[in-house]
Amino acid sequence: QVQLVESGGGLVQAGGSLRLSCVVSGRIFSINVMGWYRQAPGKLRESVASITSGGSTNYVDSVKGRFTISRDNAPNTVYLQMNSLKPEDTAVYYCNANVRTWDSRNLNTWGQGTPVTVSS
Repeated sequence: QVQLVESGGGLVQAGGSLRLSCVVSGRIFSINVMGWYRQAPGKLRESVASITSGGSTNYVDSVKGRFTISRDNAPNTVYLQMNSLKPEDTAVYYCNANVRTWDSRNLNTWGQGTPVTVSS
């Protein structure tokens, strides 16, 4: 079993900041890529940011310069620092991790989602 538990979402005014956290637990041998996705009402889920085990990062163009993804390997936690938030950032944010378990299974695992609402 692998579990992802997110926290840190909420309501914030435009221009404000939030920090999302996601803790990955379970029978984990290693974690390759960790990332954050979001899904706004009526829209498809999109990748927001990702980070590899080596620390390489990738961002969707709309958040570059405003969001920062980072990770701690002990414990297995990924963060998303969101600054200069805009109403269009409003969405449910999901944590994702590509995990290799101790019994050699490769799992693509999702958290339950944490809502972010940015008011204008």
